Amino acid sequence: MSNNILYLSYDGMTDSLGQSQVLPYIQGLTKEQFKFHIISFEKKDRFEKFRNEIQKICDENNISWHPLIYTKNPPLLSTIYDIRQMRSLARALHKTHNFKIIHCRSYLSALVGLGMKRSFGTKFLFDMRGFWADERVEGKIWSLNNPVFKIVYNFFKKKEMDYFINADFIVSLTNAGKKEIVSWRGLEHIENRIEVIPCCVDLEKFDPLKITAEQKKEAKSTFNFSENDRILGYVGSIGTWYMLDEMLQFFKSYHSNFPTAKFLFISGENRSTIVERAKFYGINEELIHVKSVLHSEVPKYISIFNASVFFINPTFSKTASSPTKQGELMAMGIPIFCNSGVGDTESVINQYQSGVSFRLEPNIDFNNIDLNLKHFSLESTKFGAEEFYGLKTGVARYLKVYKYLTSN
Repeated sequence: MSNNILYLSYDGMTDSLGQSQVLPYIQGLTKEQFKFHIISFEKKDRFEKFRNEIQKICDENNISWHPLIYTKNPPLLSTIYDIRQMRSLARALHKTHNFKIIHCRSYLSALVGLGMKRSFGTKFLFDMRGFWADERVEGKIWSLNNPVFKIVYNFFKKKEMDYFINADFIVSLTNAGKKEIVSWRGLEHIENRIEVIPCCVDLEKFDPLKITAEQKKEAKSTFNFSENDRILGYVGSIGTWYMLDEMLQFFKSYHSNFPTAKFLFISGENRSTIVERAKFYGINEELIHVKSVLHSEVPKYISIFNASVFFINPTFSKTASSPTKQGELMAMGIPIFCNSGVGDTESVINQYQSGVSFRLEPNIDFNNIDLNLKHFSLESTKFGAEEFYGLKTGVARYLKVYKYLTSN
C-alpha cells in the first residue's frame, strides 16, 4: 500500500524550477510506493501556458496536483493570504488522505508543515533550500532599515530555529550549509537528522553523447562561430547573485590569452544590459552573444562551450547554495571557472578536477589563474556529475529519508 505524502511548494510546478528540481525527484519516488499530492503556487501566465504539460506528467506518474494561483500584491499581505490558502487546503486533504509526511520546500511552506505536525502528528520534512531569510536581506529584497521588513526577518529567523529543532528530518543543499547549522548553539545534536542533497541533474538529458555533430554545427552557425573560435559560456539568468561585472572582466583576460574567444550567454537576460557593461570594460560588443532557449535545448548549446564561468556573490546565505548549472556543466564535460565561498562549489571542483575555483579578491589579476586548465580531467568531471549531482543519486538520498520517516 502506498504511503501518502503531501508536498508543499511556494514555487510553481510550471516554473522551470518546479520542472527541473521538484517533479523529477517525485517521479522517481512514486516508483517506490509513495503516493504524492502536490500543493504549489502558479504564476497565472505560466500556468495558462504549461498547465496541460504538467498535468500530463502528473497523470502519467499517479501524482495528484492541487495548483493554487500565486498572488503578488500587496507585498506581505498577499503572501499571508497565500499561506492561509495552502494551510486550509492541506488540512482538508489530510482529512481524506491521512498523510504520513509533509514535505516542505523552503521556509514559507514549512509554516504549514510544522503546524500540521503539531495538529495531526504528521512527519515534518524541512527541505530548507538555503538560508531563506538571509537571502532576502543579502539579495536586497528586504531592507532591515524598513521596520516592517526587520520584523518579518526576525520572525523568520526565530521560525528557522523552530524548524531545525522540530523537523523530523532536514534536507540541506550543501555540506557547508549542514556544517554551519550544527555549529549553532543548541543544534549540535541534529547532525544525524540532516541529509545533504544538492540540486541534481538529469544525466539522461545532459549527455554529451546525445548531441550530434550536426546539432553542434547548427548551434555554432546560430552565432556564426567558426571552428577556431573559443567559446566561453554562461548558463542561466544573471539576477541578484551572479556577478556580471566580474565575469566580464574575467572574459577580458581570457580573451587576451585566447584571441579567438567569444562570450556566449545562454540566458533570458536582455542583451543590451550585458553589452552596456561589456563596453564599460572596453570589450567589443561583437564578442558578446546572448540567446534565450528552452530548457530542453540547453545541452545542445552547452556542448559548444570550450569552458564556462559563473561568479556568485559569496555572502553568508550562499553557504547553503547549490548552483543547478554546476551539475549540468559537469555532466556535459565542460570545464568551470568559478569563485570560492559558495556552498560546496569549490570542494566539488577540487575533488573532481572539474575546473578552477579561486577567491575573488578586489583587483584580482585573472591572468594569474590557470586559464589553460592544466588540472582539468574530463573523466573525473563526468564521474563527479554522476556521483555528486546525478538525479538517481538524489532520488536515492530522498528515498533513504522517506523510508526512515515512514518506519519511525
